Amino acid sequence: MTKPDDTESVSDEFSNDDYDSPWKEAVEHYFPELMAFYFPMAYAEIDWSKEHVFLDQELRAIVQDAELGKRYVDKLVRVLLLTGDERWIYIHIEVQGSQQAEFAKRMFVYNYRIYDRFDRPVASMAVLADENKHWKPTSFGFDVLGCQHSLTFPVAKLTDYSDRVDELLSIDNAFALITAAHILTQQTRKKSQARYEAKLRLVRLLYERQWDKQRIIDLFEVVDWLMKLPKWLETKIFQEIESIERREDMRYINSVQRMYMEKFRAEGMELGIEQGVEIGLVKGVVTGEVKLLKKLLEKRFGALPSWAITKLESAAEEELETWGEAILTADTLNTVFGSDTTH
Repeated sequence: MTKPDDTESVSDEFSNDDYDSPWKEAVEHYFPELMAFYFPMAYAEIDWSKEHVFLDQELRAIVQDAELGKRYVDKLVRVLLLTGDERWIYIHIEVQGSQQAEFAKRMFVYNYRIYDRFDRPVASMAVLADENKHWKPTSFGFDVLGCQHSLTFPVAKLTDYSDRVDELLSIDNAFALITAAHILTQQTRKKSQARYEAKLRLVRLLYERQWDKQRIIDLFEVVDWLMKLPKWLETKIFQEIESIERREDMRYINSVQRMYMEKFRAEGMELGIEQGVEIGLVKGVVTGEVKLLKKLLEKRFGALPSWAITKLESAAEEELETWGEAILTADTLNTVFGSDTTH
């Protein structure tokens, strides 16, 4: 199998990076950390011992006829403050991915609509994830005939961190790492080797932090979603993960493995065997992926004899992993299963 030259740019398939979905997941999973990182003064006033509640359906109903441009994420969150007042207040948080003339107006409109709906204070905040360092809207309003009406809102600008990636990666906060991943994604657009190295750095850091299993998996998913790579480099990333987990005696790989399989299963079988193996077969195949390995073998060698099917269905995880590697280079079915195979 021939791999691209290290200097090759990420193909068109990967040039339109998807920032939307990973940001949505991250905001929901790590909202307190978002507030602590981007808006520490507001964070300090919120009673985090009480539950915070996302109001997605309510927000959609409030703003459904006020669509003023595309944004990554819109969230309405109900929180309690440390003041002792047991009544809720509302935070409208927006992640904006591109410069937009009507952005400040949208913040203004959503703020007063939310206030009108709940009759409670509303704090509007924005994370600006675009690449224009000079665009930083913070207010909107009007002054007419003695009537003044305005909204001023705090803003976190990701380009302010562009030269601080090392500092970000030293901070024990999910959004410090996510911000670094977002910046590195922008900086490595159409630079596959540079992005591979940046992504590998983040993956290694996840394990070095000794975070709990679910946190590592969740943040890996955000990084993986942001930092798209050609499939051959995705496979190299996974090989590095496997090496790290063996060295550190961790067993997170099965969870990451299932995520990769779900991601690549549909497209892998539709391509030629060489690409199909790269996409559909990530190393470390677990027991639940016997069916996929069987399909790959059939695509490579034709209908499988009964002895091969029996071996697949009764295989241990380690055997599946070995066969999964062998399929990439084996000339015959016997070679995949080992030269001492008897049947």
